[in-house]
Amino acid sequence: MAGKCVLAPMVRTGELPTRLLALKYGADLVWGPETVDKGIIGARRVVNSKINSIDFVKPQTGGQHDEKVVFRTYPTMEAGKLIFQLGTASPELAVEAAKIVAGDVAGIDVNSGCPKHFSIHSGMGAALLKDPDRLVDILTSLVTEVGVPYSVPISVKIRLLEAHSDTIGLVQRLCTTGISRVTVHCRTIPMRPRDPAIRDVLSEIAKVCHEARIECFANGDVNSRAHAEELIEEYGVDGCMIARAAETNPSVFLPGEKLPWLDVAKEYVRAAVEVDNHFPNIKFCLSHIIPGKTDLYPLISRSKTARQICEILEIPYEPPAPRVEEKLDKAVEKVVRVEMVGSKAVQKAKSSSTVKAAGGGGPVKHGGKKRKERGVETRSKTIPEQEPQQAAIVT
Repeated sequence: MAGKCVLAPMVRTGELPTRLLALKYGADLVWGPETVDKGIIGARRVVNSKINSIDFVKPQTGGQHDEKVVFRTYPTMEAGKLIFQLGTASPELAVEAAKIVAGDVAGIDVNSGCPKHFSIHSGMGAALLKDPDRLVDILTSLVTEVGVPYSVPISVKIRLLEAHSDTIGLVQRLCTTGISRVTVHCRTIPMRPRDPAIRDVLSEIAKVCHEARIECFANGDVNSRAHAEELIEEYGVDGCMIARAAETNPSVFLPGEKLPWLDVAKEYVRAAVEVDNHFPNIKFCLSHIIPGKTDLYPLISRSKTARQICEILEIPYEPPAPRVEEKLDKAVEKVVRVEMVGSKAVQKAKSSSTVKAAGGGGPVKHGGKKRKERGVETRSKTIPEQEPQQAAIVT
């Protein structure tokens, strides 16, 4: 696996359309966004024949018919290339979560580098760097209970510790767990993307990994495939992750020059519509691809549907065709709905006729004035006292 150029795990940006574009443009592997263990535990695996994907779904407050896609993969392009990044602070929960997706991914990566609150709360993400015993337990459990029986590689992504010697010591411990790869984000926990990456300890980290016969990837300020190849050569790592540069333009994985942003934006939208990606995520990702000072940016920002975005970008709107089963389900649902409405009308008409027969059809007071009860006889004649489904058949 030497010399790889891969897509880094990115929350929101790392959803399916971005991953597909990265693979199309030449990424060797793609990481999905961090998924918390409890978020995937209990998910149901569904083969989505509408877009040829594998969906992991969980019921929402509305029950089984209101399900949320927690994780989605597209085997046609992602088979053997998708790494599932897991957010966890528990060996038991990590194993339970990993088993759910193990058969559909090319690897499971533990996030112990993200410094943001949504990741470090409850001891996940970069918080694990301050609790190395727990991190070692998690990785060892995953290797033993998931990696070996499911033949799926287990890896970990870390950040630098403040002292280089501490980072080396941590990596040495991680290499004893049986994992296949360590990815180093070359920044410390307090550092932010605007801070330049620190690489002066990277060669030593790679050496420790190679002595244990595992891979070492680098992350942080990698701008293109050509840049990744330079870093691989200089520091002896096995691969490099690209994050922000790929977020702005996934064509950075091409061996030559990246494509114009407008071409990439159009290709992204085509892919997003084709795989039925949810609209807010489409807008979010386009906000990184389309420069903020262009005339298109405010138009995209004000858009309300994927169809509108296609019109703005002047590309065809071609959503996936509904399955035959979906069409039948909708037809049956419409029939049932019409029948219910019709039945209520019949009952109302019967009730009105009974009232009139009993002498209850005289004038009634309304708003201080008398008005005549209207329509009872008309309704009872118009709506037959039989099931209305014959008029509600939908083809």
